[in-house]
Amino acid sequence: MSGGGKNGDNHRGGRRRFSKRRERENAPLAPPDSARGSRKNADSSRAGEAKLERKRGGFVERLRWTPPALSTEPIPTPVCPWCGKIIKDLSMAIADKTSGEPVHFDCVIARISTGEKLEPGDAVTYIGGGRFGVVHFNNPPDTRDFRIKKIFEWENKEDRSEWRQSISDHFSVT
Repeated sequence: MSGGGKNGDNHRGGRRRFSKRRERENAPLAPPDSARGSRKNADSSRAGEAKLERKRGGFVERLRWTPPALSTEPIPTPVCPWCGKIIKDLSMAIADKTSGEPVHFDCVIARISTGEKLEPGDAVTYIGGGRFGVVHFNNPPDTRDFRIKKIFEWENKEDRSEWRQSISDHFSVT
């Protein structure tokens, strides 16, 4: 009968296996490698660090992390060139295809929708990567079943707008 648990044939005394490790941890520290003359160079310094950690009770002194300073400038609030309203949430804006200025996300969807002939079940949606698409939903309440009919390349991934960099400094500084 094979048994991997404590009560099986493979028991073999369980706790004795760890007794030597405990003895080594509680043993007095050996002299540095340079005094013994056995190891040299990088290996000796690494072993010395490990002993130093044990000598201090397992804790290592480390430099304190200081967070980087956040930008003190307020986030700009530009005006959408298409509708003339203020863009309140600049992180939700998208760059104009021609000028690169920020425009409302909804303004882009409205402009594409007016230029396209949409059938029942079709919608203009953002499909990621700076692209919009005319998407046909077979069952509109269930948005899991869809087919992309047409794709509009809107933002170029390599050409990052200057205004995006200014707002990214407000959200992520590391």
